[in-house]
Amino acid sequence: MAYVATRGGARAIEQSQRLYREELGDITPERVAGLRRALPYLVDRVMGEASLYDEDVAALALAQTGGELYEAVLLLRAWRTTQPRLAVAEPVTQESLFTHRRISAAFKDIPGGQVLGPTLDYAHRILATEVLQGETHRPDPVAPADHPAPAQQPSVAAWQAANGLLTAAAPDTTTGNDIPDITREPLLFPAKRAHTLQSLARAETGGVLALGYAAQRGYGQAHPTVNELRLAEAEVVVTHPRGTRFSAGRVKVSQAEVVSKQGTELGLGFAATLGWNEVKVIASATLDLNAPGAAKGSATEEEFFLYHTEGVESSGFCIHFKLPHYVTFQSALDAMRDAKAKAEGTAPLRDEVVRQSKREPAE
Repeated sequence: MAYVATRGGARAIEQSQRLYREELGDITPERVAGLRRALPYLVDRVMGEASLYDEDVAALALAQTGGELYEAVLLLRAWRTTQPRLAVAEPVTQESLFTHRRISAAFKDIPGGQVLGPTLDYAHRILATEVLQGETHRPDPVAPADHPAPAQQPSVAAWQAANGLLTAAAPDTTTGNDIPDITREPLLFPAKRAHTLQSLARAETGGVLALGYAAQRGYGQAHPTVNELRLAEAEVVVTHPRGTRFSAGRVKVSQAEVVSKQGTELGLGFAATLGWNEVKVIASATLDLNAPGAAKGSATEEEFFLYHTEGVESSGFCIHFKLPHYVTFQSALDAMRDAKAKAEGTAPLRDEVVRQSKREPAE
């Protein structure tokens, strides 16, 4: 595309940025901490789409952008590139996750049992308008269970594989810096399995939801059933250069498995992301389930959904249309005038057209 350099607008651009930031007001540590406490699921979404787990920095990005999600994710991704890579953590298995919520829509009784955990699935959607009248909305206290659920839960897919309902996946022995990394390698098609899952993990939630919903409504090959949905904390275990293994802490993660009947076995789709974001992993797992054999150009074709759910790139391309496109637009107008003149049987005065496009007076 051709652009026109913008001259003489430096002061206006600077003042427009100042106006934007003035409307946001001061960004203080208290404000950032308040955002982190008040909007934990929004913070989780930003961390997942930025592929960077840092709740404080994610809350800061939201404060600095006024909650403009694409800008916040872009800020985090840009900041992420400046940070050193110190180590590669050990693989995390489902059985090792510290599980807060784990449900299955495929089976009522699953090994370990259903754990509802934190959810609004069964809540009445009633707005607490009394807060606007000066009252405080306080949640009812949680009653402790007589028998708390185990912190670690087995894998439903592994249980199904043991019962011949699906084929167990071959173990992946790739470790360390040999693991494919979508942030350092280009996305090529057919995509590596690791790149597909990484792209879905950092995909834009709304975009994944739109295409996943399209697949669920009949524009895909397979209708999903949630095999397992899990909200958990994963322990990050790394090895010190001296050889000592230690835990660097825990990060919140979401994962979903969806299944559908495919011949004599169940087909399995999988997705996981940083933070707690149920709708994203269900929609992503649906796309993963439908990708094999998808028609070219369909909503569930791998190339289609991986490119079109990349939030930073797609939003950047859409937003860039606000920038000057004077040359390309005037070229289109010239083509229109030429076509109109030919249709009317008159020859356009080329120099006059050029003068008009440049707003120059005709001689």
